[in-house]
Amino acid sequence: MATATWNGVVLAASDQTVLVEGNQYFPIESIQCEYFRPSEQHTTCPWKGVASYYDIVVNDQVNKDAAWYYPDPKEAAKQIKGHIAFWHGVKVMGGK
Repeated sequence: MATATWNGVVLAASDQTVLVEGNQYFPIESIQCEYFRPSEQHTTCPWKGVASYYDIVVNDQVNKDAAWYYPDPKEAAKQIKGHIAFWHGVKVMGGK
């Protein structure tokens, strides 16, 4: 079971993560939605496509752009469609 935590709160937990480039991608249905706020940030990966981001908000503290996902990944990254990954101090433990 993989878990993602920040500021003492479990943001996501799943035994169905996908490992890509050292990042655990959690199924979107495994996240605790109340801690996620859409961000305006977008980046582009040459082989995965355009990423969108979420700010993580816990106890009035904001971790800007701490989660990302690919709403429409390229064919080479189709396994991460419907999944979300973390960085910026979000601790991910376990996984595949």
